[in-house]
Amino acid sequence: MFESLLVANRGEIARRVIRSARALGIRTVAVHSSVDCDLPFVAEADDAVELTGPPAQAYRDARQLLDVARKTSAVAVHPGYGFLSEDPGFARSVSEAGLAWVGPSPEAISAMGDKVAARETVAAAGVPVAPGSTSRRESREDAAVVEAEKVGFPVMLKAAAGGGGMGMAVAADAAIRAHRVPQGQPPSPTGSSVTRDCSSSGTSHGYGTLRCRFSGWPTVGW
Repeated sequence: MFESLLVANRGEIARRVIRSARALGIRTVAVHSSVDCDLPFVAEADDAVELTGPPAQAYRDARQLLDVARKTSAVAVHPGYGFLSEDPGFARSVSEAGLAWVGPSPEAISAMGDKVAARETVAAAGVPVAPGSTSRRESREDAAVVEAEKVGFPVMLKAAAGGGGMGMAVAADAAIRAHRVPQGQPPSPTGSSVTRDCSSSGTSHGYGTLRCRFSGWPTVGW
């Protein structure tokens, strides 16, 4: 068990990590932007360091976070979720700096960070997956429609990368292109995937997607 932990996140996420670390007797170091200095997670940590630079970028500044870890004698880094938690490069940098990375290995992050690659990885390991295609078709609307018709509409269009419900839209028919970029969001540079829509069940899109994945609903990737 390590003695000190840098929490590379903010808000309620950081509070949960700090609370758990305290219960284990681990000293915590919080980092915060200039606009977050009065938030509870800053006061609840044993130490707190203000990050420099624009708040939107400060929490993603890997070099600065590692510098704070060294200066505060933290021996481990917990990324929480979001921000750098899904960045295999940051996980690798933490380990190369001689610090303990509290999270999946860089290899696991790379494999699971992309929905199409994750599907291929678990399928290769013998884990049952819903029927559908895992090929990357990006902007080929015709190919996406063919695959979607095989499994049946409605479908939920999802970016192959990202999370938190971002980049999702429902397509009730073959007019998929009209749903390609929901709410003005840019398309994923890694392509997209299609999941059978469960939103009619009364669940939110985020929870509905999870329900689809584990209830045998078919998926299509392009």
